[in-house]
Amino acid sequence: MEELFGTDGVRGIPGQPPLTPAMVRAIAASAARLLRARARAQANGRGPFLLIGRDTRGSGPELMKQLVAGFADAGVRSLDLGVVPTPAISYLTPRLNAVGGAAISASHNPAEFNGIKFFDADGFKMDSDTEGRIERELARRLPGRSPVAKAGGKVEDGRAETQLYVEFLRSTFPATLDLSGLKLVIDCANGAAYKIAPALFEGLGAKVTALSCKPNGKNINSGCGALFPEQMQKTVVRQRADAGVCFDGDADRAIFADETGEPLDGDSLICLGAERLRRLGLLHNDKVVLTVMSNFGLLKSLRGKGIDVISVPVGDRNVTEAIERENLSIGGENSGHIIYRRFSVTGDGMLTALQTLAALRESGRPLSDTRKAFHAVPQVLKNIPIERKPPLEALPKFQHELARCEQALRGEGRIFVRYSGTEPLLRILVEGPSRSQAAAMAKGLARAFLTETKQTQKL
Repeated sequence: MEELFGTDGVRGIPGQPPLTPAMVRAIAASAARLLRARARAQANGRGPFLLIGRDTRGSGPELMKQLVAGFADAGVRSLDLGVVPTPAISYLTPRLNAVGGAAISASHNPAEFNGIKFFDADGFKMDSDTEGRIERELARRLPGRSPVAKAGGKVEDGRAETQLYVEFLRSTFPATLDLSGLKLVIDCANGAAYKIAPALFEGLGAKVTALSCKPNGKNINSGCGALFPEQMQKTVVRQRADAGVCFDGDADRAIFADETGEPLDGDSLICLGAERLRRLGLLHNDKVVLTVMSNFGLLKSLRGKGIDVISVPVGDRNVTEAIERENLSIGGENSGHIIYRRFSVTGDGMLTALQTLAALRESGRPLSDTRKAFHAVPQVLKNIPIERKPPLEALPKFQHELARCEQALRGEGRIFVRYSGTEPLLRILVEGPSRSQAAAMAKGLARAFLTETKQTQKL
């Protein structure tokens, strides 16, 4: 059996492996058994239950039926939260005393993809050891064959519980502040935050222009949201807004634009958040967690200010593990996944936006000042669609080109090459003294990979 779990749950195209109806049901049953065995005793007298939420993809309701059936096979009830941000499931799982939760979402991926992310009883994403146990169990139970999919399982309506999550978000904003007089542009990516986000920020007093809040099952992340912030940036300039923010499809990440329309990625938001927490005396151990994809300029800037950096592989679960291990306050990815541990155990786009706007209000300065906090090294990220993923270390010609580029940079930049854990992509990140040099190196590395592996793609 092929590996089911990537860097962020199970991903694929519904109806194709690993998201066939029978396999989803089998994964759900295995996950429910493990989560039920590890969860604390239930206090509600109604038996163990799991939460299920989804984003706005058209394939979500059918995947939910398969999950419900699998959970029922394991003797676990299902409580359907409806369309909710993924972080809502993380928050509500321990709040409602569930044995775990499942988010049906492919996050920032296009609408044809979908996925499943599991959370344990404390709201943490399922750890890799547990994912491995599920894969091994299914390999033993289903050797060389596909299970038969059956109907079954009842689901209870839990949509009203979402209000608890909204109240939690509101509580994280300083009680002495509001957003009155602030003009905001909010792009919800036609995703899970489309109902919650505009009302949340309007309720704090902001004048909100809402974009991409008309999901139809097929338009999530389509030319909008955190991966495509251009519409939001142009609207900020046109309306002379104070700031803009984009969420992705399941609202676990946020990307900002300042009042000039210039973007502020996760690196900028982490820098702003870390400096604010330090000023408030809340930055534990004067450390932050970043992934290897964060800009080298941010590392130098933070360390120059006496804030140490722990660098981890890509994936917000890796960030969470480092935060927990070191007892830290903040960490995240330049993609906009940011964890404020004082409030949450997972990345939350709306929570990140609230903390960023709190810093804006407290400073009394325009958001564009944030971009002066560190000097970003020119960085080029190239995503290459691929048909297969051979081990990179087994490609001598590609390795030769990689070594040549690293030698040319001679300590003035960095190169990271990895396969995406959620999409059929090779990601090539090059940092260097100039953008043109970094772009040329990224293109050369992509060409070397495709030539050696005999894959054909447009560069």
